[in-house]
Amino acid sequence: MAIALDSPVTELKGVGEALAKKLAILGIKTVYDLIDYYPRRYEDYSNLTTINSLKPGPVSIQAKINHAKGRYVRRGMHITEAIASDNTGSIKLVWFNQPYRSASLKASQEYYLSGNFELRNQRFSITNPSIEMVSDMPVNTARIIPVYKETKGLSSYQIRGALKQCIDLIKKLPEILPPTITKKAKLMTHAEAILNLHFPKSSDDLAIARHRLAYEEVFSLSLASLLNKQEIKSEKSLSIDFLQQLAKDFVDKLPFQLTAGQRKIIWQIYLDLQKTQPMNRLVEGDVGSGKTVVATMAALMPLAQDWQVALMAPTEILARQHAETIHNLLKPLGMHQSVGLLVGSLKKSQKEAAHEAIKNAEIKFIIGTHALIQEAVDMHKLALIVIDEQHRFGVKQRKQLMSKAGHMPHVLSLTATPIPRSLALTLYGEMDVSILDEKPKNRAVIETTIKSPNSRPALYDEIDQEIDKGRQAFVVCPLISESEALNAKSAEETFQEMKKGYFKNRRIGLLHGKLKAELKQAIMQDFIDHKFDILVSTTVIEVGVDVPNATVMLIESAERFGLAQIHQLRGRVGRSEHPGYCYLMLSDSKPPSRRIRALESSNDGFKLAELDLDIRGPGAIYGTMQHGQLDLRIASLTDSKLIAEARNNAQELIDSGENLLQYKELMKTVNKLRAVTNLN
Repeated sequence: MAIALDSPVTELKGVGEALAKKLAILGIKTVYDLIDYYPRRYEDYSNLTTINSLKPGPVSIQAKINHAKGRYVRRGMHITEAIASDNTGSIKLVWFNQPYRSASLKASQEYYLSGNFELRNQRFSITNPSIEMVSDMPVNTARIIPVYKETKGLSSYQIRGALKQCIDLIKKLPEILPPTITKKAKLMTHAEAILNLHFPKSSDDLAIARHRLAYEEVFSLSLASLLNKQEIKSEKSLSIDFLQQLAKDFVDKLPFQLTAGQRKIIWQIYLDLQKTQPMNRLVEGDVGSGKTVVATMAALMPLAQDWQVALMAPTEILARQHAETIHNLLKPLGMHQSVGLLVGSLKKSQKEAAHEAIKNAEIKFIIGTHALIQEAVDMHKLALIVIDEQHRFGVKQRKQLMSKAGHMPHVLSLTATPIPRSLALTLYGEMDVSILDEKPKNRAVIETTIKSPNSRPALYDEIDQEIDKGRQAFVVCPLISESEALNAKSAEETFQEMKKGYFKNRRIGLLHGKLKAELKQAIMQDFIDHKFDILVSTTVIEVGVDVPNATVMLIESAERFGLAQIHQLRGRVGRSEHPGYCYLMLSDSKPPSRRIRALESSNDGFKLAELDLDIRGPGAIYGTMQHGQLDLRIASLTDSKLIAEARNNAQELIDSGENLLQYKELMKTVNKLRAVTNLN
């Protein structure tokens, strides 16, 4: 029987049940899954260096390997060491946490090796090199070898061997993009691109293939967001009148002045609310730019006209903080009685009372986590929903709300992550984007200083002085546990050092992502309540948490973080009248990079996000969203030319009135992207 795309991988030669189980760990169960499993990187063995000519950095050599030995060191870390030799000399090889490696090496066999040549423990070695047996490599090729994400007992060589049996199938893969688009953008076919991705004949062929697949990804995403926008515009929403005197009274009673940026965005929102088309606006505001006031002013109009507003936050702590802030903002107008909280930790009787009060519209401003739309909450008078730090609110959630409210509510999304326009247009194409880039005048400036490890004692003195004043400190580490492979501080190690060392007389808490949600929340609440002087944490405290008494942010191994990420972290301090101090502790005494120096000189999150996008790519700004949910495996969101072209072509395809359903493969992807949301 011929192999088909939906055939199980066991129909391929050499893939038995044992290998199939290992492939399944990587999500590969069918032949199509295998073809769709993209290489994570490539090794170019066409440019080899002799051992005596090696220079620090990425290197490729051809050598024999001897004396391979593995051993376990502290905390279960495994190290494999070996010696590679060619006719010019020898070099040490080191692999971390690859216990199978020594058994897989054959003495005196020729290998191609590619890895990082660097100084470790006063000795040069090649760390974590990928290897290929020379005898396994095809003859007379450019020797550009795809490397796939592997799992124990499964190598890239085995994956490539299985893929070789699929070449004829790859050549027959259906086209995804409409022929007009492929021709207009001068793209190779989808089948050619996939073939070149797995079996590149040259670096030029690989570049053309990657361009085609990147274009396909951005085009699909653009088409999905533009179709969402079109659908949202076709829905009917409530028209909410603008009550000028109410807005004036609210502003007059504020204990601070609104910035020009806040006034402009609030007016945009009021214009949106008056339309019968649902608002779908994203407010991007730098850390501390006053987004909560904007959201509260947006809520004023529907609340005053006997409609309901719901605000969804990603965590219970944030929901509680919002409830307190909004309650205080509405109090001078006597509208604070309408604010209610609905979160998971409420007792059953409290939840039932809240449900009843929401149903009867006694609670008009409902604040909670996304359980608001998942539980049996009757919000039939819902006019506006505010979504904080959720970034996308999918079609599925809109339908849920519509079924509750009987109409499509207006949607206002808030984010404190500054996103460059090219990225915002691609990720949030269905939204109108407003940028709040001006900070209120009463905000204390955060002083950022770069520190090297030898300045630690003096720095600890400074932190201790702040604690003596009754203030608190965050200490953020890039890792939870110690790693031999990475020269970076871990939260657990730092917590123990501080507890037993300099800060042994201080109250210290530990928070990281592996803790259960309830425990994380309890620890964070204890810090807010000043039960700890210092909180040692990973980046779980990155967005939104407000601890006005915290004035110090120490970021360990700062070079391991993105600019936007550090900017978010330092925004956790200096949130009151007390000045904030952010210390960027480097892992070593080398001169700081351009990225780290930029943080010392700029407090502008948007400028830093642009720089991060330029240096590190979108993953640094947007975390895991770039991969996974949005499935951007090839596209670089720094390629503004490709983004603009793909987006324009997607809009032209919609405007042409062509029947999109005829493009089955394309619409399968587009419909999946249309439903993408962080709330699932």
